[in-house]
Amino acid sequence: MSIDTVGTTLRRQRETKRMGLAEVSRVTRIPVATLEAIEQDHFDDLPGEVFVRGFLKSYAQTVGLGADDIVAHYTASRRVAMVTPLPVASPVQAAREGHGRRFGVAIALVLLLILFTLALSIVLKPRGRDMPAELSAVTPTATSLLS
Repeated sequence: MSIDTVGTTLRRQRETKRMGLAEVSRVTRIPVATLEAIEQDHFDDLPGEVFVRGFLKSYAQTVGLGADDIVAHYTASRRVAMVTPLPVASPVQAAREGHGRRFGVAIALVLLLILFTLALSIVLKPRGRDMPAELSAVTPTATSLLS
């Protein structure tokens, strides 16, 4: 493997093939400004890594180099920081760790309130046979009001 950078390798191969940047741009459909940035190894000026790798493959194939070799050389030359994703706790883990404790207490209180209301309505529900005779008897004035 040579000491040349990716950009230098591509530029030298292009010049060996006697191709201009405009011709490479026409074949690859990569803007000339992007090709210049690649040849100067200004990869940070280009869009994301996926695009850069695609540009490099296309450029390498156009000038007759191995696309995989150029991308491997690019990857080796870049110091891409590996981003470790932050752990995301699932609801089960959060409950185990006590983060969901407030939610659990709130649900328990709501359930207790519902049960208490249900029990109270059963206990206090008036029944026909338990009602005093004065309240259960239909009076003539009550029937005239109802009709």
